Amino acid sequence: MKAGLYRFVKIDRPALLALNHNVARMRVDKMTAQPIKSFTQADAEAAKSWPFQEARRLAKRMQRVKKTGPVIFETGFGPSGLPHIGTFQEVARTTMVRRAYELLTGHETKLISFSDDMDGLRKVPDNMPNKEMLGQHLQMPLTKVPDPFGGEYESFAHHNNARLRAFLDQFGFDYEFRSSTQDYEAGRFDAALMRMLEKYDDVMNVILPTIGDDRKKTYSPILPISPSTGRVLYVPMLERDAAAGTVVFEDENGERVKTSVTGGAVKLQWKADWAGRWFALGVDYEMAGEDLTESTKLSSRILRIL
Repeated sequence: MKAGLYRFVKIDRPALLALNHNVARMRVDKMTAQPIKSFTQADAEAAKSWPFQEARRLAKRMQRVKKTGPVIFETGFGPSGLPHIGTFQEVARTTMVRRAYELLTGHETKLISFSDDMDGLRKVPDNMPNKEMLGQHLQMPLTKVPDPFGGEYESFAHHNNARLRAFLDQFGFDYEFRSSTQDYEAGRFDAALMRMLEKYDDVMNVILPTIGDDRKKTYSPILPISPSTGRVLYVPMLERDAAAGTVVFEDENGERVKTSVTGGAVKLQWKADWAGRWFALGVDYEMAGEDLTESTKLSSRILRIL
């Protein structure tokens, strides 16, 4: 993987309204894997709209790094809430760049819709039922929080993931859904976690200058899952063994626990998680808004370390 994969696009309100109108028209074509037939290669090469500008930058980078195989586009979803217009806009904009890239290069692509469903429940959303029950599961991975909508689904995350997929399917998006919980537990992040442990100090040196003094005392890019409570713990690592792939931390009951960093026993914290995901899944392009510019720069630095 190479750094610099992350681009942000600033879109003003008139452009956004026009974008939504164009997406509505694109729905007729179901956004399938086939480019719109009436759009010729000459049209693509002459196009000056922002998706084609982004696609040209991406094409140059893919040529520079001698990319083989499908070019991987990704969007993220936080299933602590329901999908909304912002979710749609992220997938729509990314799809526009993806289609522009296909038209310009003829290369195969894939879009991953990634759900951060192993994140701990940080707070109870205002628009959710059964708030008292949800409040009893704070910091539990979202796939371990009961479904507050009546128990039709295995968990809160399973409910919201289902809503996401139905939402995207309604507009005919072509994507591959990925679950953070499933990927961690299946070992798809193991190599990234082992590398993060190996480069732990280098990663910390990048992150610590960007956070407050109080948070520095307990910060770790690796978050263990408590074996006694099942909660995601924001605690420092007391010991690390990169060769063995293990860490030692203090559990909520005061016991010192040694655990492997593989197989879903831990997860990566925000920013480190972004870089770890790009590393593990081979992501080539993920779009971000202006408010996340600094986070993308930091995550790209971590990716270079990995």
